[in-house]
Amino acid sequence: LISSATKSLRMETEILEKKLQDAQMKLAEKDGDKEKEIQGLKRLISELEFQLTMEKSNNESFLDKLRKEIKHKSDELEKLSQEKTQLIHSLSQVQEENSLLQDTVRRECEERFELTAALGRAREQVLELRRLSGTLP
Repeated sequence: LISSATKSLRMETEILEKKLQDAQMKLAEKDGDKEKEIQGLKRLISELEFQLTMEKSNNESFLDKLRKEIKHKSDELEKLSQEKTQLIHSLSQVQEENSLLQDTVRRECEERFELTAALGRAREQVLELRRLSGTLP
């Protein structure tokens, strides 16, 4: 009976040891698979971090270019605004001068009309005097 129980326990122990070995092997396989997966994920993280660094660098470079372009456009706009102000000032001066010249021309034309009218009257008077002097002895 003891021998049979011992034999039975040994068989059960062997079965349990075999199951334990199988479980340990499966666990080792799973650990290996997980380690491979971890290494793959680490590689992927490294690649993604590198891509992110490259994208940041490209974005910063692009932003620097945009900032420079905005600065250039801003300077250009300021220069154009100053030129516009100068042109408006010059236009104002030219309009003022034009107005003055128009007034001068108008006055000179009025004087010319007055002188032409006076000249016409003087001619008539001269003609009248010639007519009268021609009839006088």
